[in-house]
Amino acid sequence: MTSGLYRQLAEARFRTVFRHLGEVTAYARRRGSADPDAIAAEAMTIAWRRLADVPEDDPLPWLYATARNLLLAEARRGSRRTVLREPDENAPAPEPRALDPELEQALRALGPLDREALLLVAWEDLTPSQAACALGLSPTAFRVRLLRARRRFRAKLDAVEGQARGGAQLVHVDVEGT
Repeated sequence: MTSGLYRQLAEARFRTVFRHLGEVTAYARRRGSADPDAIAAEAMTIAWRRLADVPEDDPLPWLYATARNLLLAEARRGSRRTVLREPDENAPAPEPRALDPELEQALRALGPLDREALLLVAWEDLTPSQAACALGLSPTAFRVRLLRARRRFRAKLDAVEGQARGGAQLVHVDVEGT
């Protein structure tokens, strides 16, 4: 195969990956990045350099995993406290003003791993298998994490709704120790 033909094939394949730029930018924005456009651009640069590693059938989970790693690096550099490191600083939703206040409070009360599991499935619209790939987990491990995150979220939401009703709420007993 000639290098020109190889380059044309690589460029055609990358165009299918590049179609997800907007989704990756939105993901970085929702995770509280100081510069979501830069995170998305860097994720695409990495995808171009590592095109052979990007899954052909569904590149989005791979791109989210790459963007998540870039967000963690951004947080380590101290450029800004992000949702990934400090859950109480930023709203996890794309439009915090449009989010129900009780829902937002319950989401903020969750730990970062629980919130990430829920958001990948609910807001990023990934299947549990895709979300598992994005987090580098087995599908079974992710499903367990998601189940536990949903239970904790339900408990937090019940508590928040109980407070909104004037403190009359049921006590949640965690019998599984999760």
